[in-house]
Amino acid sequence: MATALDVAAYIVSKKGAMSAMKLQKLVYYAQAWNLAWDDRPLFQDVIQAWARGPVVPSLFALHKGKFTITEDTVKAGQADRLDADEVDTVEAVLETYGDLSAAQLSALTHAEDPWNFARVGVNEEAKSLTIISHESMRTYYNTLSASPDAVFDVADVNFPPWLAMAPGK
Repeated sequence: MATALDVAAYIVSKKGAMSAMKLQKLVYYAQAWNLAWDDRPLFQDVIQAWARGPVVPSLFALHKGKFTITEDTVKAGQADRLDADEVDTVEAVLETYGDLSAAQLSALTHAEDPWNFARVGVNEEAKSLTIISHESMRTYYNTLSASPDAVFDVADVNFPPWLAMAPGK
């Protein structure tokens, strides 16, 4: 099974250097959609509901203190550990979310149930180590993909003006 670092290495190899926050959100969405579409985790690393959105602590430990993540930062990851179905999921995530900025991705995760449910009772800016469960992600994204109100193109999301123009890194 791949690790979160393997997924991160794959993402950076495809999209190039990006902010740590953006990478964390893309890794989260890869896990969430893999749970919804393939009914299995992409990796076993936990995802926690931090104040700025979902974070994989094992990946954070690798890039702590760095703003920009490059292929060199994630060189210990092995992108080739992803099987064909996993690659398809990550590619779909990159196609859908990959051009959004870190701030836009964070805003999206803050509007979705898995992060919100894990943060119940926690002050907006407070630290939290609460794990976002696989079941929470699986249920939410399965429901989202089946909803007649689902947004299938991120370009259709009505971001506030200050987020709409945010750069994609």
